Amino acid sequence: MGNLLCCVQVDQSTVAITEQFGKYQDVLQPGCHCLPWFLGFKLAGHLSLRVQQLDVRCETKTKDNVFVNVVASIQYRALADKANDAFYRLSNTKGQIQAYVFDVIRASVPKLNLDDVFEQKNEIAKAVEDELEKAMSAYGYEIVQTLIVDIEPDERVKRAMNEINAAARMRVAANEKAEAEKILQIKRAEGEAESKYLSGLGIARQRQAIVDGLRDSVLGFSVNVPGTSAKDVMDMVLLTQYFDTMKEIGASSKSSAVFLPHGPGAVRDVASQIRDGLLQASTQH
Repeated sequence: MGNLLCCVQVDQSTVAITEQFGKYQDVLQPGCHCLPWFLGFKLAGHLSLRVQQLDVRCETKTKDNVFVNVVASIQYRALADKANDAFYRLSNTKGQIQAYVFDVIRASVPKLNLDDVFEQKNEIAKAVEDELEKAMSAYGYEIVQTLIVDIEPDERVKRAMNEINAAARMRVAANEKAEAEKILQIKRAEGEAESKYLSGLGIARQRQAIVDGLRDSVLGFSVNVPGTSAKDVMDMVLLTQYFDTMKEIGASSKSSAVFLPHGPGAVRDVASQIRDGLLQASTQH
């Protein structure tokens, strides 16, 4: 019925191209239009003004000889004021866009190493968009956005990159672990040195206290007991320490057995040996 009444309906976000006797006549905007076919008018076709998307996969080689698949997403649309150019001048819009994308990507990526391709994907997308905008505007199309959505190296290259990354992280972890162990060993050595220093200081003070006590005992005993000499006092002190030592050895269940002469005369022998050793050392000096 629409054809009999010469009525044509154009949907929203779409324009229609009309011809008269095969020649371009006009662009019909969305709505209802009268098209008298008996005067040679006809509807040549429709052109969508909506934003369209084309994903282009391009295989190329980087500067370091790694083959990669670069996926570019091109968003474009026809311009209403240049609808006749968009409708007549290009027979294969997607093929034209794909050719320009291939040309720009295969001219840009071979100048970069693989790592730089990942880092500079925005610059590659900008180069593709500039080239497409310059070329497609002459055909009545606008480039809305260009995105590099994926960069896929060969599977073996990706596996090698992951192994390199893992090895680098393990090396850093090993260095950190070694540094931590080094710090622990240094701190442990410093602690042991401090402990030995304090232990030696305590032993020195203990021995000094023993010497001071023995001196005071000898002097006090000599004063309070007339007729006793320092030698007698020392013999008595040695005898006392001898019995204290025997007592401690017998009282401790975990100590090793030590066999010493236990007769009273042994004390005199020990004291004589000590004095003889001291006198001999003094004589040698």
